[in-house]
Amino acid sequence: MKFVKWTFAAVWLFVGAACQDSEVDPGGPVTIVNSDFQANTDGWAAEITDYATTQEEIIEFQSGHKALPAPLDANKKSFMLSSHNRSDDLFMFLKKKVTGLEPNQTYRVTFDVELASQYATNSVGIGGSPGGSVFLKAGASVTEPKKVKEGDEYRLNIPKGNQAEGTETVPVLGNIGIGDDATGYKLIQRSNEQPITIKTNDAGELWLLVGTDSGFEGLTTLYYNKIKVVAEKE
Repeated sequence: MKFVKWTFAAVWLFVGAACQDSEVDPGGPVTIVNSDFQANTDGWAAEITDYATTQEEIIEFQSGHKALPAPLDANKKSFMLSSHNRSDDLFMFLKKKVTGLEPNQTYRVTFDVELASQYATNSVGIGGSPGGSVFLKAGASVTEPKKVKEGDEYRLNIPKGNQAEGTETVPVLGNIGIGDDATGYKLIQRSNEQPITIKTNDAGELWLLVGTDSGFEGLTTLYYNKIKVVAEKE
């Protein structure tokens, strides 16, 4: 008799839990990426594009899992990207593949990016401002973002716009300026004002990218501290 009672109670608890789960809105916002880079690069990879093939050796591109620069907390890690913009149009970026989403489902995607920059917003530099003329972009694509050779130049294989101009799937989040009183590296936050609308592929996958499109013809070194990406079914 006790066995029957316990069996009934277990079934009742299971049904109750199932009912509670069914009340959760499956279309609500879901965090699909929350990278703080403390342990590792969390699946993000660095790349650079938009330059002439003859400039390969003079771009000085570097990337890696590095401590935040002084005067920030050097005990905290970040993803560092650095390059010298010899082409007046250099795009250096991070990319990451996301899996486990619903196949062929349209999502609205929002980025929150925190990075360390040392460049004054209204500073003057070669070709443009080191802070005001370097534009942060973030986007989503079903195609892996990568550089492709077009004639004697390398270009990104997905539309991203040029410098201050973005696209529907790779909008501009702002510039990397930290204000007029730049005294060293500071953490800044940038987000896209309007969600990006993107449809997953048959396997429920997306590629994400975050990067800078530069009009400043000098050396830029940035440290990505956090990247959070939220997706909501349309």
